[in-house]
Amino acid sequence: MRQRAEADFIRVRLEGVRLTLRGRPVLRGIDWDIRPGQRWVLLGANGAGKTQLLKLLAGDVWPSAGRGRRRYLYRGERFDDPYGIKQQIAYLGPERQDRYERYRWNARVEAVVGTGLHRTDIPLDALSAADRARVARLLRQLGLSMLTQRRFLDLSYGERRLVLLARALASTPKLLLLDELLSGLDPANRELAQGCLAALSRSALPWVLTSHRQEEIPAVATHVRVLERGRLMTARTIARTARQRSDLPGARAAARRTAAAAHIARDVNITALRSGRQRPRELLTLSKVSVYRAGSAVLRDLSLAISRGECWVVHGANGSGKSSFIQLLYGDLSPAHGGSVKRAGLAAGVPITEFKRRVGLVSPELQTLHPRELRVDEVIASGARASIGYDGRISTRQQVRLRQLLRRWGLLALERRALATLSYGQVRQVLFARALFAEPDILLLDEPYAGLDAQTRARLRAVVDQALRSGVTVVMTSHHRDDWPSGVTHELQLRQGRARYLGPVRAAHHAS
Repeated sequence: MRQRAEADFIRVRLEGVRLTLRGRPVLRGIDWDIRPGQRWVLLGANGAGKTQLLKLLAGDVWPSAGRGRRRYLYRGERFDDPYGIKQQIAYLGPERQDRYERYRWNARVEAVVGTGLHRTDIPLDALSAADRARVARLLRQLGLSMLTQRRFLDLSYGERRLVLLARALASTPKLLLLDELLSGLDPANRELAQGCLAALSRSALPWVLTSHRQEEIPAVATHVRVLERGRLMTARTIARTARQRSDLPGARAAARRTAAAAHIARDVNITALRSGRQRPRELLTLSKVSVYRAGSAVLRDLSLAISRGECWVVHGANGSGKSSFIQLLYGDLSPAHGGSVKRAGLAAGVPITEFKRRVGLVSPELQTLHPRELRVDEVIASGARASIGYDGRISTRQQVRLRQLLRRWGLLALERRALATLSYGQVRQVLFARALFAEPDILLLDEPYAGLDAQTRARLRAVVDQALRSGVTVVMTSHHRDDWPSGVTHELQLRQGRARYLGPVRAAHHAS
C-alpha cells in the first residue's frame, strides 16, 4: 500500500550534475537522490547556488551539456528530463514572487491561487464553482480567507508569499520546491507555514526547503544538506544533525562578525556631519497621516516626529502597514487629505527626488524594480540620483567613491556582472552599497535582512550600527528581534495600520 502511495510522487536522482551560467560555474558535481516521503532542508550561504539547484530540479534551468545526469521516476516511468512531468512540480521562491511586481500581474487573490489549478502564470479561464471551493479551502487553511477578493499587489510581501504557497498547493504537486519560504513572514505566519509543512508530511509528497536560519528547520524535516560554493555536502538525518547544528556554516558565521564587516562599517562616512553643516533636529514629521491603497486604509491617523540620529524599529504582522510606512516616509506614497508629512530641507514645490537623494533605501520592492540586465557597478552608482537605472553620469569624486565601495564590500569580482547572474542575497548586498553611495542622512530599511545568510546579516548589522554612531537616522522594519540594530532608540508597533508607540528604547534593550 505504501509503495503504491509513493509511486504517485516523483523521485529525482542527480548524478554528477554541473551547471555553468554565462561562463561561471554555479553547481559542481551534484549527487542527490530525493525520494517520496523525504522532506529536505537545504542550507547554504548567499551565492552558494541553492536557488539554481532548485530551479534545476524544477526544470527551469538545464545542466551543462555532458556534465552529469538528471533522472525522474514517476508512476513507474523514467524521464531523462523534467519536461514530461514539469507540470507535476511546484516551485516557489522570491524570484517567482517578484515576477508579479515586475510584470504588474495584479489579479485578485482568488484568481492567483486559481492559476495553480490550471497551471498558468496568469488567469486565463474563469474558475468553476468546484475550483472556487478548493481555492477557498486552501486560503482558509492558511488563514488567508480575508484576502480572497484583494488585489495581489496590494498585499504585504509576507501575505503574497503565503498566497503563492496556496497557489503551489492548488496544483496538487508531486514534488514541492520551496526557496526561502519562511523569509519575510511574521511569527504567526511562520507558524502557519510550518503547520502547512507538517500537514503535508502526512503524505509521501517529497519537498525541499531552502533556508538561512537554522532555527527555522521544520520539526517534520527528515534530512538536511548543505550547499557550499556549488558543492553539495554529505546528507545528514535530523537525528544526527541535532547535535551538529553548531558545526554548520550558518552557525559558524553567526558566531562572529568578519573582518570585512569592520572595513565596510568604517566606510560609512557622512560628509554633512564631518563638515559641520547645521541640520534641523526633526527630519520627518507626520501629522494625522492616513494612507489609502485600492480604497482601503493601510495607515491610519499617524502623528510622530523622527529626529536626527534616532533609530526606529517598526514591527507588526504581515499586512499591518510596515512597508507602506517606509514608502510614505520615502515619498512613494502620499497622505490622504487632512494629513501632512514634513521633510526637513524640502521646501514647498521642490521635487521629492531632492529628498530621496539624501535617503538610502533598501526594500524588496526596490530589488524587484531594478532591471535585471544592469551591472553591479551601475546599480550602486544609481544611488547618486536615487534612480532606477543608470545614465552614466557621476562626478570624479563619485567614481572614486564607487571604487572604494566595490573594494571594501568585496564586490570587485561582481562589478561587471548583471543582477540576473547574482543570488537573491548578493543583490541585497548590492542594494545596501547603493543606499550608502550618496552618504545619506537617513536609511530606510524594509526587512533588509530577509533572505540573507547569518554571516551576511552580521556584516550588514555592523554597517547599520556604524551608520547610527555616525549620526545617520535609521528607520527599519523587522520580524526578527535579533536583527534589531544595537542602537535602537524608538519602537513602533503597527496593527491594521494603526500605530502603538512603545516608547524610547535604551541600547541595552536589544541585547536582552
